Formats: sequence, C-alpha cells, structure tokens
Amino acid sequence: MNTGIPFAEVIGDPIVQSKSPTIHRFWLGQLGIDADYRAALVTADGLGGYLAARRADPDWRGCNVTMPHKQAILPLLDRIDPQASAIGAVNTVVQESGGQLVGYNTDAAGFLEPLMPLLDQRHLYRMARVLGAGGAARAIVAALAGRGFHVVLAARDPAKAQTLLAELAPQGDHHAVDLAHFATPTDFAFDDRAGLLDLVVNASPLGMAGQPPLAFDFSHTPPGSVVYDIVTDPVETPLLAEARARGFATVDGLAMLIGQAAAAFAKFYGQPAPRQRDGDLRKRLAA
Repeated sequence: MNTGIPFAEVIGDPIVQSKSPTIHRFWLGQLGIDADYRAALVTADGLGGYLAARRADPDWRGCNVTMPHKQAILPLLDRIDPQASAIGAVNTVVQESGGQLVGYNTDAAGFLEPLMPLLDQRHLYRMARVLGAGGAARAIVAALAGRGFHVVLAARDPAKAQTLLAELAPQGDHHAVDLAHFATPTDFAFDDRAGLLDLVVNASPLGMAGQPPLAFDFSHTPPGSVVYDIVTDPVETPLLAEARARGFATVDGLAMLIGQAAAAFAKFYGQPAPRQRDGDLRKRLAA
C-alpha cells in the first residue's frame, strides 16, 4: 500500500472497536503533521503476510498490536525491546534503521501513567488485586511488581495465573487465586490502611460491550482503594460506577489507552504527543 503519505495503524481481530485512530489522528491534527493512522483487520493466519507486505511499504511507520496478536507477533520480529521481552508481549512495532521490525511494549507505561502521583509517594505496603491473566495483564503485573506491589492475580485458571506470576515477578510475595474468589462476599476485617496503597484492577475484557459482566463483590475492596478498569467500551463500566458510588477513587480505561498511545506516537512520528487537550480527546473517545 503506497499512498505517498506516512502512516501507522493498529492491527487486531476484531478491530472495528479500536479507538486508536481517533487518538492518533487528533494528535496529528494538533501538530499539523501530514500523516495518517488507520485500523487494519489482521487475522491470526494473516499476521506473517501482513508484516511482510508492510515491511516493503516505504510509507509505513509501524503499528500498534491488539488482541489476539500481542504474543503471537514476537517470533515474527527482528528485535524485541528488553522491556517487551521481559513482559512477553508486544503492542507496538516500529520499522527502524536497516528495515528492522522492532517490538516494544507501551502498555506498562500507559497503565502506570495515571497512577504516578500516588506512586511518587512513599507507602508502608502496596497491594494490587488484578483480575484477569491475558495479554494486558502481563504488562500490568510486570509494571506493578516493578513498583513494589504485592500482587494477587485472579484468573479462571489459577494455574495460568501462577505461571504468569512466576515468569514476570519471581522474586515477590505474590499469590494466584480463582477469579470466582472475588465474586462472592467476604467478611474479612481490613485493618487500618494508613500508609498503604491498595489497587483493584480489572485487566480482563469482562464488562466490555459484548462480553459477560465482571462478577466482583466490593467486600474484597479495602478502604481507600483505587479501582482501575482498563475496559474502554463502555468507558463507565459497572465496576467503576459502583466503585464511585461507594466512594472509591477510580481510573478508567481511557487513561491507559491514551498513555500507551502517546508513547507509541513518539516512535511512529518522531515527535511527542501533544497532551494539552487530553480533556477534548477524552470527550471524543467517550462520544
């Protein structure tokens, strides 16, 4: 595909739901860059052919990678950034010098970005309850473990969660549990949380439009917790709505989406993403 205009894109299957073109086109317009960003449906069987075709396109600057390709794409690339290699998942591919296809992971940085005001503070203890053990959870677990969190990872298959923890955070005091553990009430009496930082993170697609709801009982949420849901459709998930109604601080999926996109944008187009109008961008994404 030779258009004469530099472009990047997001690939996945399905892909019609992706908000990435809206984000990148908004920033391209802000900076007056003559380039484009689009979405491309790429099936699992077509992933190798897609990369071969784009490698030969002089206008292509790279792609973001979404489900189900974040791990499958690894052996098809020429080089993997060390952080992406440690996470075991790639969400950004850039064509660099010599035509090499290099894989990065910007999900971890994007996830942490809205939490940085909290993470810059000192805490006696940090605990995160992470729901889901898929591709996004890999980046989230690695990011949280690297910031000193003790992670309780919940999955339908606890053995998969345990394997993920052993791979990504072998040194920490982490635990794997069945996802159903958080669906039923608990009478656990939480202690004084002063000086502690507690997170509840939905890292699964549960609660997304077209997916089953996330079964979560808020008796598992310590006082003062931050509830973070990476789902972006809808932005206001049932989990976040209930958390807010109960007085918990919340972070929605657009925060992570915009954060990871900003890191990718700089790699694709050689300029930092303009973040001064994030409020306007969020309105567009939530429309």
